[in-house]
Amino acid sequence: MTETEVKYGLAGVVTDDTAISKVMPEINSLTYRGYKVQDLAAECRFEEVAYLIWRGELPTKSELATFVASEKKERGLSNDLLEVMGRFNKQAHPMDTLRTAVSFLGQEDDSANDSSPEGLQKKAIRLFAKIPQIVATDFRLRNGKAPIAPNKDLGFSENFFHMCFGETPAPEIVKCFDISMTLYAEHSFNASTFTARVIASSLSDIYSAVTGAIGSLKGPLHGGANEAVMHMLKEVGSPEAAKAWMLDALATKKKIMGFGHRVYRSGDSRVPTMTAAYKKMVEVIGTPEAKKYWEISRILDETMVSEKGIYPNLDFPAGPAYYLMGFEIPMFTPIFVVSRITGWTAHVMEQLANNKLIRPLSNYTGSPQREVVPIEQR
Repeated sequence: MTETEVKYGLAGVVTDDTAISKVMPEINSLTYRGYKVQDLAAECRFEEVAYLIWRGELPTKSELATFVASEKKERGLSNDLLEVMGRFNKQAHPMDTLRTAVSFLGQEDDSANDSSPEGLQKKAIRLFAKIPQIVATDFRLRNGKAPIAPNKDLGFSENFFHMCFGETPAPEIVKCFDISMTLYAEHSFNASTFTARVIASSLSDIYSAVTGAIGSLKGPLHGGANEAVMHMLKEVGSPEAAKAWMLDALATKKKIMGFGHRVYRSGDSRVPTMTAAYKKMVEVIGTPEAKKYWEISRILDETMVSEKGIYPNLDFPAGPAYYLMGFEIPMFTPIFVVSRITGWTAHVMEQLANNKLIRPLSNYTGSPQREVVPIEQR
């Protein structure tokens, strides 16, 4: 009998086709629909990138205007959901409250089971418009503040700051956030995306798929890594301690967050773009705290690369960037969802366009076949 080869973690296993994104080894770059993600971040608003991910092409001016209008029309949460969120446990992780709120959105939608291309597209835009308000509302409620309604005169990223803080910051800060949205939007068959596709493959509804994806993203080995990066920077404490901290962490084989990636081998192509935006934002903020975390980041990065040749991933610059924008650390992964909802819903649509139930096999390693002995004889 031939021994079964098990691909633990599905490493190296190709499970389906996708036209949404790819890390192209020949240019060492993540691409969305063929476009380098760093070029999209430099040239496009996040709304344009969302349109691209869902529709396959960048929008014209008129197409973008129509799309933005449809997103703004979907902004706003029901009074029922706002009331329920007001009763959420204030000590719960924001990913838990977000997961519950998205599930609530599903039961509010009478067309939740409409999986036609048009129905899925409408629900994707609905989630795209409402998830930022869920995250912002939870942030304010857990801090004893009243929710702020969305402002339909503001763009996507500006509106998120408005709902969180009641104002929009300097353009460089908004741009840094918008760039992060583009860079986090999609990444092929990562753990949470694959979770969404598995759920969708059973012909469940898109809200269930997204709720499952949120549960997957919560884990520190996936979306939670940006939170762990900021905790690490706070532990280091000062630029003067950074190099020694890293050398000790390497010597003692301590888990170091924000470095390495399962897909990239020559550095995460998203990092230079995010790091440049983070640096520009630090210069605009100009506070000692902002400069401190920039220096800690820089020294940790240089030390890791020189000692091990391991490069940072996107979470490494994104974590401190979000922190300096004023967001609490537990918000970082929900902010990831604000972006990744585009990729998740695109994959649900792609899965259902040519669906086959995802049902892998397993390699049994338990006891051989045996007989049940009556309890009196055991």
